Amino acid sequence: MPGELISEREEHISYAYVEKGKTYSTVVGLYSNGKIVPLEGPYDPLAEDTVVGVITEIKFAGYSVDINYAFPAFLSNRESKEKLALGDAIIAKVLSVNEVKDVELFEAKRLPAGSLVRVSPVKVPRIIGKRNSMIDMLQSSTGCQIFVGRNGYVWISGKGNDILAEKALRIIEVQAHTQGLTDRVAAFLREHR
Repeated sequence: MPGELISEREEHISYAYVEKGKTYSTVVGLYSNGKIVPLEGPYDPLAEDTVVGVITEIKFAGYSVDINYAFPAFLSNRESKEKLALGDAIIAKVLSVNEVKDVELFEAKRLPAGSLVRVSPVKVPRIIGKRNSMIDMLQSSTGCQIFVGRNGYVWISGKGNDILAEKALRIIEVQAHTQGLTDRVAAFLREHR
């Protein structure tokens, strides 16, 4: 829990702070092997992150893009090979995040028809899995193309069993911190295919 004592000595780890030589948590999470894994948290953009976004405004020089962040990101016309419309879903990379946390995107591509699923950004690594194992299993079992952004937006293409893919994503999101998750998701996909 936030403010909970992690260590009686000073340790510099992510999601923790040091006060009077002791280390305390800043988030609700799990502590193991000297690391805190948050169970919830907002998206904090970093350069080179791959994000899924939705065009929310067309401007003279580019587009405003909802990337599940406090403020819209900006995509320059030069950074998109095609003309985009309001409501288009894209996958792009974060070019830069400045000192006031303005986000600029590049290498944008329009995504095929499908649906947007919002998950907790801190669960994205578990959705992807080690060496893409979890996302590959989801795609092969459902026949859907799935694009996962570090920002917690997941785009599921309309082809294949998109309802099953979303249900599996929700299981992963809720149980991301548990052991044996891959086996449970594989069994769920086999049972409901």
